Amino acid sequence: MPIPDDVTGDEIDKDVRQELLSLPKGLAEEVSRNLVMVARLIDDDPEGAYAYSRIALRLASRVAAVREAAGFAAYANQKFSEALAEFRAARRMTGSVELWPVMADCERGLGRPEKALEMAGAPEVQKLDKASQVEMRLVAAGARRDMDQLDAAIVTLQSPELASNSVQPWSARLRYAYADALLAAGREGEAREWFAKAVESDKDGSTDASDRLAEMDGVEFVDAFVEDEDDEEGERAQVVVSGEAGTDVLADDEDDVDDDADDAEVADMATDGVADDTDDTDEIDGGDLEDDEDDDLDDNEDEAEDDGKGDAPQRPQS
Repeated sequence: MPIPDDVTGDEIDKDVRQELLSLPKGLAEEVSRNLVMVARLIDDDPEGAYAYSRIALRLASRVAAVREAAGFAAYANQKFSEALAEFRAARRMTGSVELWPVMADCERGLGRPEKALEMAGAPEVQKLDKASQVEMRLVAAGARRDMDQLDAAIVTLQSPELASNSVQPWSARLRYAYADALLAAGREGEAREWFAKAVESDKDGSTDASDRLAEMDGVEFVDAFVEDEDDEEGERAQVVVSGEAGTDVLADDEDDVDDDADDAEVADMATDGVADDTDDTDEIDGGDLEDDEDDDLDDNEDEAEDDGKGDAPQRPQS
């Protein structure tokens, strides 16, 4: 696949670049450029990212960073069996446990929530940093919901990180997951409170908490385009806001009346003016796990032969 000329490969993380030093210079550059493309496309064009990851994997399958990138690209395309095999390979090469939460989420994607819960109680979790521990908690709660254990999911999310007033990178997603679980359990009042807290901490719009909050308040935003029959350029937008929040209807109405001045009597009459009535709208503030990789872990890479598609779980982000 073609790679844009502006991609040099120098954009990759220095730790990844260090791993690629084991390769010949020309090969390392080609692999790095493909890894850059994976990172660029994985959110907006996961299929494209997957294609570049396969090229990098073909060129340097013994580099842990390449196996990890291939795993995330497969994960983004819901190829959970393939992703799990790549993550296991990367973990075997590095000895790191940082991929533990996403590996557990792959188990969810493969329809094995019980396995994800086992992983949530494994000793590896204690070796994770705070952000990854929160991700593991999110995965465990998702697994509980997969098993229709709503109350258990709610309890799983209750933690010091949830109760903290400080805003951390994981705060919005943790509060959102808690609110969503409360709502699923029929606890609407509490759910609304936590959706509001999620909005407060969601500085980069990583969740749709504001939309969920507006929905609970009965607020609906409708875009309508109206074309003025007397003027082809008279198209304008109306935003209709209705619901329990007590917001009014915002309408821009223009009635232009121009009388024909051919008749002398009409010429003496004043032309009707344009009436613009606008009401301001209110802003809405809107799992002990036995080690599966003792002696047979090296064989797990072969599991990727199965496309492994399943229901998409919440995607963890470390």
